[in-house]
Amino acid sequence: MIRIFVFLILYSFSFGQLRDIPEVVTKVATSTANWLKLETSARAIGMGGAHVASGRGISGIPYNPASAAFIESSEAYFSAVNYLAGIQHGVLSYGRKMGPSDYVGLHLFYLDSGPMAVTNEYYPDGTGEDFRVVSTAFRTTYARKMTDRLKVGGSLNYIRDVIYEADMQVIAFDIGSNFDTGIYGVMLGMSITNFGPEVQYNGESLHITVPDTINVDERVSKITTKFPLPLVFRLGIEDEIIGPNSVFIKNSQHSLKVSIDGIKPNDFTVYSTMGLEYSWQNLAFARMGTHIGHDTAGLSAGAGLKVRLGKMVALVDYAFVDYDLLRATHQVSLGIEF
Repeated sequence: MIRIFVFLILYSFSFGQLRDIPEVVTKVATSTANWLKLETSARAIGMGGAHVASGRGISGIPYNPASAAFIESSEAYFSAVNYLAGIQHGVLSYGRKMGPSDYVGLHLFYLDSGPMAVTNEYYPDGTGEDFRVVSTAFRTTYARKMTDRLKVGGSLNYIRDVIYEADMQVIAFDIGSNFDTGIYGVMLGMSITNFGPEVQYNGESLHITVPDTINVDERVSKITTKFPLPLVFRLGIEDEIIGPNSVFIKNSQHSLKVSIDGIKPNDFTVYSTMGLEYSWQNLAFARMGTHIGHDTAGLSAGAGLKVRLGKMVALVDYAFVDYDLLRATHQVSLGIEF
């Protein structure tokens, strides 16, 4: 087992080295709606984004829809982030166990750029008018426990992006699975997210009034190019090194889990993420992780606290990630199980 982990760690580092090879084409800026790749779970962020195998419950479905099959009864989840350059984004979601093997979830992601000045060729410093970029993604998820070791799930996503008076909207899909290999406690996760058609922006702000001397009907329209969505493939593992279910070191009070993901977007080279999560009596949590080969994100860390409130359980999580020259971001989330 040690050999397996050493191989995976070395393989993860090799992912990160690909982007340093001049011959490798990264395909940066060849997809649209890249906000769909933003991290949405405070637990995942604290672990460097390594979440395709370790996701549990409704907060994990943007990484792997099969995560919904870990819901014990009902869950609600909320998060808020003060992102870079005044951008804010957050999540509101709900999931429920519908039967012995069936689970459903609703997941809303929103992003608000904050006010920005409208400029044009005549007023490069601003016209006095402001605009915002408002982006939303609404997921409906169904997951099923196929066996006691295999869980599968899928999401139907409505995606909308509004930039001033131009917008786009599209339907996309996510699929994923989570499999308990039965080999040294290793959990294997896999997902494909944002699978959908190419999209094109349209709207009033793409129409231009022209002089009467030009032989057109007073207006011409800018035709924007179609771009694909940021399709992302994830493959990862999770294992409990110390804990009540560990095959290595049994401990009823302390737990240590390790997660490693390999990630391949259609607009970047392969990169990887690694994370650790320590818990004490499954009530207090400390996390750390790193992004290997990512263009901006680096080290991350986080913490969590689980509080029992009668028949309900509240889980408060905090995480930050270092974006180097772009500075760090902070995220707080609240999850409720009932």
